[in-house]
This record gives sequence, C-alpha cells and structure tokens, in this order.
Amino acid sequence: MQSQDLKKKFLQFFKDKNHVIIPSSSLLPEHDPTVLFTTAGMHPLVPYLLGQKHPSGKKLVDYQKCLRTDDIEEVGDSTHLTFFEMLGNWSLGDYFKKEAITLSYEFLTKHLKLDAKRIHVSCFKGDKDAPKDEESAKIWLSLGIPKERIYFFGKKENWWGPAGQTGPCGPDTEMYYDTGKQKCSKDCMPGCNCGKYVEIWNDVFMQYNKTSDNKFLELKQKNVDTGMGLERTAMVLQNKDSVFDTDLFQDILKKIENLSSKKDIRAFRIIADHLRASVFILAEKIPPSNVEHGYILRRLIRRAVRYGHLIGINNKFTKQIAEVVIKRYKQDYNELDRNKEFILNEIESEEDKFEKTLINGLKIIENEIPKIKNKIISKELAFNLFTTYGFPLEMIKEVADEHKLKVDEKGFNELFARHQEISRKGAEQKFKGGLADHSEEVIKMHTATHLLHQALRDIFGKHVRQMGSNITKERLRFDFSNPKAMTKDEIKKVEDIVNKKIKESLKVERLEMKYDDAIKKGALAFFKEKYPEVVSVYKVGNYSMELCGGPHVKNTKEIGKFRIIKEEAISSGVRRIKAVVS
Repeated sequence: MQSQDLKKKFLQFFKDKNHVIIPSSSLLPEHDPTVLFTTAGMHPLVPYLLGQKHPSGKKLVDYQKCLRTDDIEEVGDSTHLTFFEMLGNWSLGDYFKKEAITLSYEFLTKHLKLDAKRIHVSCFKGDKDAPKDEESAKIWLSLGIPKERIYFFGKKENWWGPAGQTGPCGPDTEMYYDTGKQKCSKDCMPGCNCGKYVEIWNDVFMQYNKTSDNKFLELKQKNVDTGMGLERTAMVLQNKDSVFDTDLFQDILKKIENLSSKKDIRAFRIIADHLRASVFILAEKIPPSNVEHGYILRRLIRRAVRYGHLIGINNKFTKQIAEVVIKRYKQDYNELDRNKEFILNEIESEEDKFEKTLINGLKIIENEIPKIKNKIISKELAFNLFTTYGFPLEMIKEVADEHKLKVDEKGFNELFARHQEISRKGAEQKFKGGLADHSEEVIKMHTATHLLHQALRDIFGKHVRQMGSNITKERLRFDFSNPKAMTKDEIKKVEDIVNKKIKESLKVERLEMKYDDAIKKGALAFFKEKYPEVVSVYKVGNYSMELCGGPHVKNTKEIGKFRIIKEEAISSGVRRIKAVVS
C-alpha cells in the first residue's frame, strides 16, 4: 500500500466512525514555550485536551507534520527521522480506552489487513504515581491478543507526558508488528532496537494532570490521543527493511544517488532526511540563523551539505533536492508550492555560506598540519573543527588520511558526549515551564499579544503579521514582520495603545464561526497555513479579532500594566519584541 493511500484510508475510516477531519497545523507550536517545533500531533490541540470546546466537536482525526531533533545522531538507521507525519485520532472527553483500542485493532486488521497473529502490544505496569493498566490489557485479551503477546513496561516505554514539568499525561498502549526477522537474543521483545518488532501505533489515555508539586490528579475530561507514524507503518505495509525504502523517499534518494560519486547508504539517508525537514521549516518562512528555529534549520542544511561532500557531490545540490521534496509533498501541504521561491533561495544561500566556512576550515587544517606531533590530530583540534567549522569526524579523518595522519577518535567522542550532555541540560532548562502552561500569568500575556499585534498594525500598517510567539510566566515574546527597527517613540506609542485598551476594560469573547465568515469580518489569521471549516475566534472589544485556540482573560482589565523591555532583529525582515505585564 502506497503512503498516500494509507493516509486516505486512515482519514476515511475515522470519518466513517463520526470523526471530523481537521487540517495539519503549523510546524511552529502556537503559544507553547516548551518546544521549538510541533513534535507530536497533540501539540495544536492542547487547549482542547485541557477542556476547551473544539469548534469541530469531540471526535477528530488528522495527519500532522512533526519535527524532532533529539535523535539527530541516529538518523541514517532504518527508522529514525527528524521530520515525519503522524496520523492521529482524538476523543476530547467522549470515548475512552475500550473504544480507542477496538478502533485501532479494527483498522490494523480489517482495513490494513495486517496479520493479527503478528501484533504485539504493551501496557503500563504501574508505579507510585498511577496503578497498573489492567483495563487496557483486558480489552486486548477480549479482542484476541493472547497473554503472551501483552507486555507491561514502565513510564519510559508506556507513559506519555507531560512534555514539560506539568500538564496532561497518562498511560499508553503501544502496538508493535513482528517483521518476521529472527530474534537478536532470547530476551528480544517489543521495544528492542534490532528491527524484529516495529512500533506502529500508540494510544495515549490522558487520565491525569501532573501539578508543579509532582501530584498526579485525575482529569475531569479524560482524552484519547493516538499516533500512528506514517513512515513506519508504510514500511511495514510495503514490507521494507527501512522507512527510507518506502515510496516516501524513493524520488529523493534517486536524485541524491545520481548526483553522488560514492555509494554510502547512511549518507544518502541523512541528506534525504535533513533536506526534507529543512524544506518544511523553510515553508514556515523561517530563514537559517544562529538562534532557535533558524539554528536548527542551519544545522540540518549544513549537516546535509557536509555529507554531500563525503559522497563526492562537488557542485551545489540542496536546491535540486528541495525541488524534489516540494514536488512530492505539495499536494498535501500547499505552503510548499506557495513559498517555493523563498525555500529555494534560502536553502541555496545557506549552502553558499557554508561552503565558504568549509574552505576556511580547510585552511585551518593546512596551517595546523606542520605543527602536529606524533602524526595524530588532537581531540581539541578535531572538536574545534567540528563545532566551529562544521566538519564531521568522517571528513576530518578523510583529510587526515590524505596527509597520512590519524585522529584521536576516542578523545573526540568523549568531548562530543560532554557537549551533548551540556546541550541536553540547556534544553531542559530552556523548556522547563511545562506543556502549554495555562497559568494565570501566561493567560494574561496571551491576551496581551493580541493587543500588541493590533497595536503594531495600527502604527506600522497591515503588512505586519505574527511570525511566532513564545510565552512563559516571566515574559511574552512576539515575532512580527517589519523591515526596520522600532524607534523609542514607536515603542512608546505601541505601549500606550496596549495600556489604553487594557484600561478600557474591553470584554474578551470566544466565538465559533466558519473560516470564510471570520475572514470577511476582519479576523486575523496569519499564524497557521490551514484552518478547519469552523474556527475559534477571540474578539477583544471592537479592537482586536484573531483566530486562536486560547485561553484568554475575560476582560482586559485583568492584564495589568504592559511594558516592552526589548525590541530586536532576529532575521531579515523579522523583528522580536519581549514584554512583561505587571
């Protein structure tokens, strides 16, 4: 079964079960300080998972574009990817475990025709925070999955969330498919990385809300959040050994192989994955930079270019691969075609910049070679070439071989491991607020961003559009399109407008209406690329009106005093404001 057929079949199955199809949201999670990118299908639905009514109802189905870079060093094996698509069905306070598991089993066995005898499942084994999930296991037994194919694992394997320190979470049940390969050992079971068992679907049961004092409280609204990885399921259905062997990657890999002079499967896969992910980030109008989203993008493009060098691609090539990706995905994601010129220009420009950096790095190596003792490139020099100039260890070794030198690989790997640990701790600190924090402070600042957005349009004109937002308890951050820096006078004017609207005690209303009607009435809808037929709109008096998931204050008087603390450039044509309320 082709991947496009799998997507259609999934959506149709749940539509027939009274689910409403909703469109994929942006790769940039709106008002969520915990992650840079949408890493799971549930991110765009957080307000509704926490109890807010969804305009499309309680039962939903979608496919969502996602991006994760936690396992970037693993990309190149059979299953790891940075960008991927997640198929998901949702129950927002409607059905729960029995219906969710039954639907999953029916789709896998009756509609995808997978052999029920090769399906293995896992459930949560329980701990001090929550009991063993006997309920899910009993449901699987009733459907015909025997006891010996039901496994119980701990939180690491069978518990979802919260994404940060607080928020919705709960046990999950995972479905694995036996590929038929031999066991790697007598202890081989679902969860083993040898490739015998492929995880294809995960049903998450959001039963609890984890509080800041580490308590797990039962949620009033219990939800179901499921995720089926498109690439992995396609791999199973197409009987392939790798996600890269599926129809999703064939055109991309063929182009890379035609451009290269060396056959290196791992390098081909890394280039294909990284440039596919880069195209989707660029489609959000995010340019490469040295901070946050732009930094991840820069890292992906440059890593792809480095591996291009390793397989003998000597001419510029990223633009050619990007064109293949756009052609492959534009049917489902029209933002790729709409922003094609921006994507191709930016990816080629970044390749040019990196080529110059590589040349500088090669000059450093040439200068250092005469000073090298014992014919060994030290771990410090190798690591500096990696962090400053982007040279992978493989490329450093190639240069070393040319000069009949060795590299202190062990020392390099030790420094690299230390670097990864520091980066990981930094990321944990950066995103410690918890998934889509809905505290009183955050809600006030969320409404303030709507006032800020409109005030900026009042001062600078209708070309101003929201390019991103990040809110924590301490401050709000708002990115917007504008060609030049704000003057002190303009900052003061914006502050004054926002504070005036706060003092006017404007009523904040949530409305549900058809998307076309909302646009006709003047609602701003810049953040996401696609919207469902019926949308949630927040109206602040007669001043501001935006499509938004919420939540917000009831009246602007609740916000307090608004103050801009910084205004700066983050990329060409994009400015950033940091502000506080008190």
